[in-house]
Amino acid sequence: MFPIEVTELRKNYGDLKAVDGISFNVKEGEVFGLLGPNGAGKTTTIEIMEGLRERDGGDVKILGLDPWKKGYELHKKIGVIPQEFTFIEKTTPNEAIKYYADLFNVKVNPDEILKDVLLEESSKTYFEELSGGQKRKTGLALSLVNSPELLFLDEPTTGLDPNARRAIWEVIRGLKKKGKTIILTTHYLDEAQQLSDRVAIMDHGKIVASGTTAEIIQKHGSGEQIEIYGNEKLAEYIRGNTELQVNYDKNRNLITIPLKKKIDALAALAAAEQSGIDWGQIQTRQDSLDDVFIKLVSEPLDEQGGRGVNQNTRKKGFLDD
Repeated sequence: MFPIEVTELRKNYGDLKAVDGISFNVKEGEVFGLLGPNGAGKTTTIEIMEGLRERDGGDVKILGLDPWKKGYELHKKIGVIPQEFTFIEKTTPNEAIKYYADLFNVKVNPDEILKDVLLEESSKTYFEELSGGQKRKTGLALSLVNSPELLFLDEPTTGLDPNARRAIWEVIRGLKKKGKTIILTTHYLDEAQQLSDRVAIMDHGKIVASGTTAEIIQKHGSGEQIEIYGNEKLAEYIRGNTELQVNYDKNRNLITIPLKKKIDALAALAAAEQSGIDWGQIQTRQDSLDDVFIKLVSEPLDEQGGRGVNQNTRKKGFLDD
């Protein structure tokens, strides 16, 4: 039995198919990344799995339980970190853990939990004085009070600086080493690639790709790429004089061509140079999850995972810290 089994899950809001017949499972002890832009159906899917929203169709089993019918029983076994986490300002992480322990009627050692989330040194600091990263760690600590078998982490590093993001990554890796099964929703593709054993990419209520990041890149990517730093004039010259597949990133003055066409690309560059068109550095690289995401998701994203900007901005935004 898998800790999470989702089969043909459906949820509609009027005529909108928010979740449109998706199926996936999550293995015990793995980090499973659920990716997609705002409006893809991630939040609705997660809320159904947490027992917060009723489904319209399909079947969902979380730790063997129907989350809607057995929500009270399920909530004793899971930990949840919402994207927007806050707590009483004049409360310390140590006090917050004791408060949650009373709610769950369990005995815990706050110091051990704080050690698990790398927050020992701030155990007696008021919540209002904690940094953004420390507040997220406090949320992670509270999610562990009931010794959950399964953790739901919703955008755990959104809005954090690069150092704080990587500190949270280390906490998540530590929890995985302790055998926790983790559902991670994120719009940072580098984060998903770093932390997830497997991922599912959602768009418009459907899963458009799933598997390990390597499997998804191999199946949907274009392989190795040649990157050439040059202007739009060079890109148009290559397009107009060859049959090469040319992608041009105007923001970065970067031209990308599949490596399998290397000889043709080099010949085109030589011809362009003879025509008086300059170009700069040339290099090769492998496709990333970011490249595949851009190919699979039907509308662009901004840096917060929303839609409505051009693809070049989206591609740059996901990997910039």
